[in-house]
Amino acid sequence: MGTLKALLDWHGRPLIMHQIVALHQGGADEVVVVLGHRADELQARIGANRDVYEAGGARCVVNTRYAEGKTTSIKTGLSEITVDASLPGPILMLNVDQPRSSSIIRKVLTAQSQRPDKLITIPTCNGKGGHPIAISRSLYHELLEINESTQGMRAVTQRHQQSTQRVELSAPELLWDVNTPEQYREALAASKTGT
Repeated sequence: MGTLKALLDWHGRPLIMHQIVALHQGGADEVVVVLGHRADELQARIGANRDVYEAGGARCVVNTRYAEGKTTSIKTGLSEITVDASLPGPILMLNVDQPRSSSIIRKVLTAQSQRPDKLITIPTCNGKGGHPIAISRSLYHELLEINESTQGMRAVTQRHQQSTQRVELSAPELLWDVNTPEQYREALAASKTGT
């Protein structure tokens, strides 16, 4: 990208602030932000952001091993959440470079809550799997075992295919992944038009 993705402008606020607010407005009970590169700078900005505070706040945790791969960040975040499997809500994972609206987050959480027999909910757009993925808290300990060599989360979803529901939401934003300036511009433009 050439710049810190978390600080990209997303409709007047840094992308990381948008994600935190959208998660809360979408129904997340607690938000844990995993930081790596430039963690101190990001943590200070999150802590000083009024929108984040008013939305419900966020707990920041630093992954000192972030350069080893995404699975280390997932496990660092998991170590900070409430682990009680009897809690009704699932674990929802969302990368900072996957901007999502609160309405999409709410739809994914609702889909998971409506099917307690399913361990995983994957939202789709035209049949293609997107994010965020909702995962039952009963899989918490299994999630702690993921690693890069077994393709991380993919191994968990493959192992539980029979207990996974794919929910068609027909929302292109489910597939946005902002890795390049071009992808960022396209997602930002599409988010303004709702396409």
